Amino acid sequence: MPPHALIKNKQQIEGIREACRINSLILDKVESEIKAGMSTEDINKIVHEETLRLGGIPACLGFEGYPKSVCTSVNSVVCHGIPNKNVILKEGDIVNVDCTTIVNGYYGDSSRMFEIGKVEKNAHNLVTVTKEALDLAVDKANVTERLFE
Repeated sequence: MPPHALIKNKQQIEGIREACRINSLILDKVESEIKAGMSTEDINKIVHEETLRLGGIPACLGFEGYPKSVCTSVNSVVCHGIPNKNVILKEGDIVNVDCTTIVNGYYGDSSRMFEIGKVEKNAHNLVTVTKEALDLAVDKANVTERLFE
């Protein structure tokens, strides 16, 4: 049994849901603008500005000294890559954009993998299969809808 403090009531769950909705909108904005030729710092700027525009706070910024509003991991970088003006996306790259947003004290946290132009078959398969696995896991674990029935 989890400690009582970890059990959320309906209002808290709605707060988390709203933070996640805003976080998803931020990633939608990245999706609409990401392309070859931009830097990972450009992605950071998009995330930062969109987060503020939507009324959120970029949770990564300043967390334990982290200097950016998002994590960007290109190709073989496993996770938590730091955006950099010198890391330029090119055709064939895959990039994970990991975004965490605070809205009214609640956190939304997710990442999205993007293919830049045409990518190699193995890279495309990795992106596709991991997304399918995530979708299946979320479907199986979707307990929040049943909490207050």
